[in-house]
Amino acid sequence: MTEGLRYAYAVVRDTGTPEAALDALTALEGVRGVAGEPVRAVRHLGLAVLAGAVPAEDFDEGPLRRRLEDMAWLEDMARAHQRVVDTAGAESCVIPVRLATVCQGEEGLRRMLATGRERFASALDRLEGRVEWGVKAYAAPPPTQEPPAGAANGPDSPGASGASGASGASGASGAMSGRDYLRRRKAQRQAAERRWGDTEEEARLVHHTLSGLAERARLHPPQDPRLSGVSDRNVLNAAYLVRREDSAAFAERVGELAGRTPELRVKLTGPWAPYSFTDPDQTESADETTAPHQAGSAGADR
Repeated sequence: MTEGLRYAYAVVRDTGTPEAALDALTALEGVRGVAGEPVRAVRHLGLAVLAGAVPAEDFDEGPLRRRLEDMAWLEDMARAHQRVVDTAGAESCVIPVRLATVCQGEEGLRRMLATGRERFASALDRLEGRVEWGVKAYAAPPPTQEPPAGAANGPDSPGASGASGASGASGASGAMSGRDYLRRRKAQRQAAERRWGDTEEEARLVHHTLSGLAERARLHPPQDPRLSGVSDRNVLNAAYLVRREDSAAFAERVGELAGRTPELRVKLTGPWAPYSFTDPDQTESADETTAPHQAGSAGADR
């Protein structure tokens, strides 16, 4: 069947081999797409798009717009999309297609390949033999040191009355005054700010080191803890484009950096298809990246 809606996942080279032997497609045997559908290749102009048939009741323009407002459904779709792309890209170069790209039939897929042919071919040339690694660094908040019991009983504490303050001042040896309490809290805040500064500087050094091992690097904004579920402060959220044969050395270096600073927790993910590097206008050479809090646009949680 060539009609109906088709959901596009990724673009690969058309190797000219029989479709059953296409590397990316062979890897997808048994892998299902966003609607539980099998994935097949549609070829055109030296390229092939990996796609699957999806039902109109979920993926036609109106229903899809409503569906995308359902966060649970959207998350399931995004995971299925990524599963297809990463499975296909495990052994060959793939260019991920934007999430929720739906075409009218196989003819619509061919038009997509024709319209984007130059861009897809250029990306495949640039990214052949490369993979993306993700590195996140988290700085745990310093332990809170509460003032000793009785600190709020001093004459300057916000809740103290004149009578209780007067009687407590003479009988509370060792109790902290309200003024001392405020001084201690200020010192704690200043220490926390210095600690954040130290961990951010350490994150910059991690990024600088890893950028030297990568062909390109991209910085994403820090993750929102409400979305990531991680309460520690995200001080580095970066992607690195690495040659496939250099991946083992890259991962080993990340492990060494992770053990260098106890206050900084470093997390490595990948290898992935090069999601962050398909558009040359959105990438930076590894020696042109800026500080972690200044660059990039939001990326997937990889």
